[in-house]
Amino acid sequence: MSTHDHPAYYLPPPSRWPIVGSIALLTLATGFILYLAKSAAGPWVMLAGCLILVRMLFGWFGNVVQESTAGQFDGQVDRSFRWGMVWFIFSEVMFFAGFFGALFYIRNIAVPGLADADLIWPGYPGGWPTAGPGLKESFNPMPAWGIPALNTVILLSSGATVTWAHWGLLAGRRWQIKLGLVLTLLLGAIFLVLQAYEYIHAEFTIRTGVYGATFFMLTGFHGVHVTLGALMLAVILGRVFAGHFTPRQHFAFEAVSWYWHFVDVVWLMLFVFVYWL
Repeated sequence: MSTHDHPAYYLPPPSRWPIVGSIALLTLATGFILYLAKSAAGPWVMLAGCLILVRMLFGWFGNVVQESTAGQFDGQVDRSFRWGMVWFIFSEVMFFAGFFGALFYIRNIAVPGLADADLIWPGYPGGWPTAGPGLKESFNPMPAWGIPALNTVILLSSGATVTWAHWGLLAGRRWQIKLGLVLTLLLGAIFLVLQAYEYIHAEFTIRTGVYGATFFMLTGFHGVHVTLGALMLAVILGRVFAGHFTPRQHFAFEAVSWYWHFVDVVWLMLFVFVYWL
């Protein structure tokens, strides 16, 4: 027993949301596998997983908001939140690093090596993209200087608007916070609509060889992250209207802005390495 007084550390009660989130991700993954297997149930199972995930996000956010507004968080909890968000974003960095590493290996080592050994099909020069034997000329890769370039401008602009909103929060200008967040959400929605249009009009699918697989896995997972970021921004906007944040206490806003900037950086890498190069 120590004779020194220590500040109280808030311990949240047991929560059902982590297991609900795990069920949502398992359902999403199962639906995706069924979709790849051309099962009619695949899209519906994926939709169920998305709905469960959204319910988990709003439920978990709601609990944290209630704890915060009740004054249960102190400086130690704030530091824990900051480190937790840092490690979460780092885990996301490693997640995408694995996919970028797979793309580099396939494009620069595996495909040229198999072509040199005539293991893909005789006479194939080993260029990129490849869809498999007999399919090299059946589709065009996604061009960079169309919707992808426009989406790059849109997403970078959304990073500027969320930063502008943060400056408004620090300065106590409520109108600037609200307008900045609304603009960020609008730009995020436009990005997702354009990406969906790009998917619909693509000349290839996720089953079009290794090019289609890597393209849709990388851009698709990024789209999921943009969607999650937009949901978090919507929650933050609602909290701004409710008057929850002050210039000194607003880590939830900062955490979401960190995540949004991470999404921006990942898209820049996607534009360069998946579309442009």
